[in-house]
Amino acid sequence: MKVVIQRVSKASVTIESSIVASIGNGLLILLGIVDEDTQEDINWLSNKITNLRIFGDENGVMNKSVLEIQGDIIVVSQFTLHALTKKGNRPSYIKAAKPDIAIPLYETFVKQLELDLNKKVQTGEFGADMKVELVNDGPVTIIIDSKNRE
Repeated sequence: MKVVIQRVSKASVTIESSIVASIGNGLLILLGIVDEDTQEDINWLSNKITNLRIFGDENGVMNKSVLEIQGDIIVVSQFTLHALTKKGNRPSYIKAAKPDIAIPLYETFVKQLELDLNKKVQTGEFGADMKVELVNDGPVTIIIDSKNRE
């Protein structure tokens, strides 16, 4: 699994002119899934995300997690995170998991985040054409790959 984590002061997802997810302070997570991803990837990544110390403490130092600030999370599926761009100018997405594998892993990831965060996690809609708006706070953007553990 590969994620792009953005610390936001607000974010939303709109599908066909309807807002389906909206948060204030928290994280917008773009999630890419490959066939080899497992429950172990989900558990490790969820724990890493909920405990990642990227929010300011009373001294303005990034020392608090989304869990500690009681922030919210939106997860958006994004197969394009696994784009291969080495050959030519048209990206290839053959590494991205197909929906029959990706959807159950996506849903399990969201459920695990909810358990680790102790609150509901908002989402986009898997496979939909989504308009994602955000105010990146900082800006803070972090990329994590569960296969490399970095």
